[in-house]
Amino acid sequence: MANESRPCPCDIGDRFDYGGRGQEVQVEHIKAYVCKPPASTDKAVIVIHDIFGWQLPNTRYMTDMLAANGYIAICPDFFEGREAWKPSDDWSKFDDWLKTRDARKINKEADAVLKYLKEQCGAKRLGVVGFCWGGIAVRHLMMTYPELKAGVSLYGLIKDSDDISNLLNPTFFIFAEKDDFIPLHQVTLLEQKLKKNCKVDFEVKIYPGQTHGFVHRRREDINPQDKPYIEEGRKDMINWLNKHI
Repeated sequence: MANESRPCPCDIGDRFDYGGRGQEVQVEHIKAYVCKPPASTDKAVIVIHDIFGWQLPNTRYMTDMLAANGYIAICPDFFEGREAWKPSDDWSKFDDWLKTRDARKINKEADAVLKYLKEQCGAKRLGVVGFCWGGIAVRHLMMTYPELKAGVSLYGLIKDSDDISNLLNPTFFIFAEKDDFIPLHQVTLLEQKLKKNCKVDFEVKIYPGQTHGFVHRRREDINPQDKPYIEEGRKDMINWLNKHI
């Protein structure tokens, strides 16, 4: 359960042993990891990392997966070169660390990445996915940038006061049934607000028996009972992008 010594769920899960098929590039004031599909395309997806930053092998694995499905995929360093969180860090200092990394204050980085995708990669159809911290960032970007035609927010923490009804384009929300950090009543409230006020296509889906981070932080070979839900979450993410981009 969430408590003062463990205020964030991102220490749950596995760190993949994965090297990546893409390359690191400089995008204005930040670095980014880019992976391109075998065939030329004008479709691109921005991948937003969790608190462990843009170099986490798990996130690069997801980036490469998107590229394998036909997208130019880019995972920028939204922490702008500052230290990502490490599981060995002092969790009692996490809240102070997080205050300097606001997932809703990333417009400067988003502007740079969108410009790079359009001018350097020839991208015309754009989407965004994000995990945990990145899931919060996706919600912000989908209310800010009309050129993002589809968004997938994976287990981004929510508050009862959050109002994300002003989504500009279709957005898919992935949650885990047994996420100790995102109570199901918050997910229900979020869905009620969207049904009442949202003007665009959306979907909220809860995956049975799963815990926080399951789509990108769970190894299906270690947890065979989770494998169908991990695969389903990844497939749903790609299907949503395919449908709307």
